[in-house]
Amino acid sequence: MKRPNVIFVFSDQHRAQALGYAGDPNVKTPAMDRLAEEGICFTLAVSGMPVCCPYRATFMTGQYPHHHGVFLNDLCLRTEAKCIGQAFLEAGYDTAYIGKWHLNGHGRQNPVPAEQRMGFLYWKVQECTHDYFHSGYYEGEDPRMRYWQGYDAAAQTKDAIQYIREHGKADPDEKPFFLVLSWGPPHDPYGTAPQRFREMYPPEALTLRENVPAYQQAAAREELSGYYAHISALDECLGMLMDEVKRSGIWEDTVFVYTSDHGDMLHSQGVRLKQKPWDESIRVPLLISYPRGGDQPGRVDLPVNSPDLMPTLLDLCGIPIPDTVDGKSFAGEILAARCGGRGSGEVPVGVVSRENDAVLLQCISPSGEWHKFAGGRPYRGIRTPRYTYVRDINGPWLLYDNREDPYQLHNLVETGCSGELMERLDQILADVMREAGDELLPANVYLKKWGYQVDFLGTNPYSI
Repeated sequence: MKRPNVIFVFSDQHRAQALGYAGDPNVKTPAMDRLAEEGICFTLAVSGMPVCCPYRATFMTGQYPHHHGVFLNDLCLRTEAKCIGQAFLEAGYDTAYIGKWHLNGHGRQNPVPAEQRMGFLYWKVQECTHDYFHSGYYEGEDPRMRYWQGYDAAAQTKDAIQYIREHGKADPDEKPFFLVLSWGPPHDPYGTAPQRFREMYPPEALTLRENVPAYQQAAAREELSGYYAHISALDECLGMLMDEVKRSGIWEDTVFVYTSDHGDMLHSQGVRLKQKPWDESIRVPLLISYPRGGDQPGRVDLPVNSPDLMPTLLDLCGIPIPDTVDGKSFAGEILAARCGGRGSGEVPVGVVSRENDAVLLQCISPSGEWHKFAGGRPYRGIRTPRYTYVRDINGPWLLYDNREDPYQLHNLVETGCSGELMERLDQILADVMREAGDELLPANVYLKKWGYQVDFLGTNPYSI
């Protein structure tokens, strides 16, 4: 049987809470809601190091940042590991990448050399930009920068649709394809979404999360207005893409994914942006449609981490997982949920759940908005279905019972908690770190190991 196509769509800075199906009372995301209803919804997908470049390098390699070395923004991924594009290419796939790359580390405006493209042949890419109405890209081997017309996410989606029309034929003799579509929004600047989407979200009409301090609520409403506008614009793009895949007759033979590289605090806990271990920063959407795997919508309530994406996609397509991969495949859980499987305990049909699973949270070297002058610190932690537990170099820092305290307002390290619970979670964290080959050491140890030079904010020279 012909291997399935794979369409992997991901945005930049879309937190898991900002979706209609996730219960956000403000945002309108009908296409994403439909994908959640028809496919498999991972309700606890985590970006273990919630920063752009570390996530992207992890997606490419299936490795944790302390192994691939990209634990700051604007670094170049230099690896001997087989990357996901190379694995699909070697398995006989056409490969394509459209949009934001952010893995070359030699200037955000410069082209990415062919030898640094990690197996992707069709190429319409810029290293990094968030100027969404003046967004450039390089095509193939052409050294000239071209520009997307209008809002870049919409133009990139149209290009992806054209690629599908040319490569996505319901013919067993046609090669399958692996297409990655990488959007820059909803990353700030927040006020640059198309006007018709901005008009959907008057700031004064928005409902805020309970963990936004009163003195920051006006600023939060202004930023969320634009943030939601970007998300609704992306939702329209996703709907167009899904419709094209179905129109072309290949939906049943396609693994279709929507996710994001990390979230955004947006003034929850009184802070902004990412790198932090709170849910608004680490949790992301993860929606996977795989009709060939079963005919029932499902839900996976297990924590799944960024290194798990590569092995899961390869496994779903019957492609061997390289030995260099750190993550684990969730293909079995997807098929179990799709076919009406159960997890442990009394959980509904179509839901896979295990209470004690845990994923690793990391901050190796704080930088930028999370620098030491803003309270930033290296940390390691775990997210389980119920708890968040985090240590810094000085000892336990955060502990939340997310079932009883979903907005993470009560840090049990400070307010008092069961010593037995703390001891159990600390042991789980130690086990997870040991399995990952990780240690909680000062940032300068890792900077020295990899030979990185940073400024007083912990940022390396290519960040500007």
